[in-house]
Parts: sequence; structure tokens; C-alpha cells
Amino acid sequence: MNWEAFQALISGVNKYSTSLGRVWFSVVFIFRILVYVVAAQHVWGDDQTDFVCNTLQPGCQNVCYDHFFPMSHIRMWALQLIFTTCPSLLVIMHVAYRDERERRHKKKNGETSANLYEDTGKKHGGLWWTYLISLIFKASSDIVFLYVLHRIYNRFDLPCLVKCNEFPCPNIVDCYISRPTEKKIFTYFMVGASAICILLNVMEMFYLIFKHIHSFYHSTCVKRRSVSSTFQNECNENANSFNNCDESQLDSTPPSYPSLQNLMTYV
Repeated sequence: MNWEAFQALISGVNKYSTSLGRVWFSVVFIFRILVYVVAAQHVWGDDQTDFVCNTLQPGCQNVCYDHFFPMSHIRMWALQLIFTTCPSLLVIMHVAYRDERERRHKKKNGETSANLYEDTGKKHGGLWWTYLISLIFKASSDIVFLYVLHRIYNRFDLPCLVKCNEFPCPNIVDCYISRPTEKKIFTYFMVGASAICILLNVMEMFYLIFKHIHSFYHSTCVKRRSVSSTFQNECNENANSFNNCDESQLDSTPPSYPSLQNLMTYV
């Protein structure tokens, strides 16, 4: 594994994530990926080998194991981690697309030309939707895998003894699961970590939506204030121009009325 590329990937994910996104990535990396690599694989390493049934019928043990373990916990968690972490790469690819578009624009129009984006990593426009869709996909993936695990293994339970009557078993046979308590503890731990990740994803979605609505409302208020201030300035200018009019142009002479003597001459 190329650790330099992995470190660059982690840095990119943290760089373009919110504070809640960084907490989510820390929980995934420490409490899920590391636990999966370091401990969980060793716990389930002897899963099928130590699954023992009290019969010598050929094929009975394999059939019973396939019946009670249609999909191994390890493989299911591996798929879950892949489906949960890959959507974060969409944000990195979107930012890389913006950087490449900005580079081509500068190359075509010159370095002094206006930028296409104020900040290629700022979450607005299409990048905001990409980030939100990645959160929805991550939360949905965890929910689906938890539901499948709950349906396959009844309430995430691993009993010490299971009874099997599948063909070609001659009758109902008793089968024993190796280290069921330890496996149950790891199962609950992984389920709890997945639930925390789902909660963080939902909180981040609400945070993004609330922040987007607040930014839209703030920009609308600023536009209204600018329009109102412009209108007020125009009114003040018109009022000042009216007050500064040349008073000499106004007829200040009082109106003259005919005298009584003149009126009598007309009579």
C-alpha cells in the first residue's frame, strides 16, 4: 500500500470537509477501519474452521454454516466501508475538476483574466450539491447495511448453539459457533460506530442546509438594503436640488388687485 498516496487522500478529504465531516472521518478511520484491520479480521479468521456440528454426515457442516452465515461479518463490513468512504472522493474529484477548468481558463485568456471561481474548494453551486449528495449516500449506505445485518443475524445476535436440519443432515444437529461472546462484542461495537457515523452525517446535512438558507437570506437582505439606500440617496439628491433652486426665478411679487375707483369706472 502506498502510504504517501493514502496520506494525500486523507488530507484532501479533511481539507474540503466541514468540522462535522472531520469528526466523521476520524470516527470512521479510528473506530471502524483500524478496528477492522487490527482486531476484527483475527476474531473472524477461524469462523468456518471452528464451526463444529455433532455429525459426521458429509456436507452437513458446510450446509449449516452457509445457512447461519450467508455472508461473513468481515466481508459485509468491508463492503460497508467501501460504500461509506467512497462518496467522499466525489468532492475531491469535483474540486479537481474546478482546478483544471480554472487552469484552462487562465491558459486561454491569460493570467490577468478574471477567475471563474472565487475559491475552488468553497462549497457553493454544484460543489454544495455534490457534498450534500455524498452525505446522503454515506448515511443511506450505513443504514442499508445495518438493516441487512439485522435481518440476516437476528438482532445482531450470535448464540453459542444453533440447531440445523438442512439437507443432507440426517436429523436436527447441534452446531457450535467459536468464540460467540467475543464476536458479539465486536458486532455491537461496529454497529454502534456505524450508528454514530449516521448521526454525524444527518447533523452535517442539517448544518449545510441551514447554512445555505442563512447565506441566501443574508444576501437577499443585503440586496434589499442596497436598493433601499440607493433609492434614499436619490430622494435626498432630488430634495437638495429642489431646495437649492434659484429663488430669483420664482415670482415673489404679490399679486395686484384693481382698486375700488377703477372698478367704479367700469360700472
